[in-house]
Amino acid sequence: MKTRIIIITIILFIGNHFIMKAQDIHYSQTEMTPLLVNPALAGAQFDLRSALNYKNQWSSVAKAYKTLNFSIEMKLSKEKSGYSAGKFGYSSVGINVFKDVAGDASLQTLQAMLSYSYQVYLNKRSTLGAGLSGSYGQRSIKSEDLQWASQFDGLNYNSSLPSDEAIVINDVKYFDLGAGVHYEFGKKEKYISGNNQLNISAGIAAFHLNRPKYSFANSAEKLDVKSVGYANALIGISNSHISIAPGIIYFSQGKASELIYGSMFRYQFKDESKYTGYIKGSAISLGMFYRNKDALIAKFLFEFSKYAIGVSYDINVSGLKTASNGMGGIEICLRFVNPNPFTKSYSSYY
Repeated sequence: MKTRIIIITIILFIGNHFIMKAQDIHYSQTEMTPLLVNPALAGAQFDLRSALNYKNQWSSVAKAYKTLNFSIEMKLSKEKSGYSAGKFGYSSVGINVFKDVAGDASLQTLQAMLSYSYQVYLNKRSTLGAGLSGSYGQRSIKSEDLQWASQFDGLNYNSSLPSDEAIVINDVKYFDLGAGVHYEFGKKEKYISGNNQLNISAGIAAFHLNRPKYSFANSAEKLDVKSVGYANALIGISNSHISIAPGIIYFSQGKASELIYGSMFRYQFKDESKYTGYIKGSAISLGMFYRNKDALIAKFLFEFSKYAIGVSYDINVSGLKTASNGMGGIEICLRFVNPNPFTKSYSSYY
């Protein structure tokens, strides 16, 4: 009963903040950075999931924005669990660490996040979970990399000239809070012999609930609350190798907002042998997503047993395309999950 009260409290708390209002770092492969989307995703889809992500963006316009992210999440309970076993639910934890370096001034953000979630079994096919996250972050900037008007000699920029600027920039350290709820539903079998599964996942989350200060100028400026809402599905085409995985996600922070939607098309080459393990299951997915009024996102995912590699590329279609020549950013992700998704059913494609 106490756990139910906690979950309901968090749901109501997020509901009050979801309409509330600087955009955070984010990846086009949002499904590969679950803890940045919702702390309640920790342990919601796999017993163990770990991913390493890299993004390089806007190299055609200015000094590239580079982001490196690592995450790992796992269930805390290893004993037999599940609705049929008479279990109420289970706990999970997750860790996410990212480093982001942006622009000519090398604006750097380093953040470590710890997430906790509890998933409740609603029935044999669905769960509802709530999660909390706490993060410690640090922002810094290299003032020596900045260029000033006084350093132009009339023809070119000359770094040996004095800037005539008295600049004192201190690192910014902050603590951040987030919360979210997540729902999972899955039925039927995913194997090639049937492939008639229907998996649905959806959730909402909010970050920066404590509105941390983040200004280098020691002003009262605070981070706006970031709200996230999303829904994904995996729809198998019966007695075929093909599945469709549509998805939509929405971010809102201050005056900025972002809507991404599209679909992946998945082709499973073969099932994995359940007993010998000699034959490894594998699948390939291709898809196109659209970031509203900004970019087309081409995605590729190759799964081999417990491992996967994902690649995406942003094709800029906004007004910036004149300067970027249509080029945006490339992302690469390496992922490991357990149990093996080709030998044991799991509730969500991602």
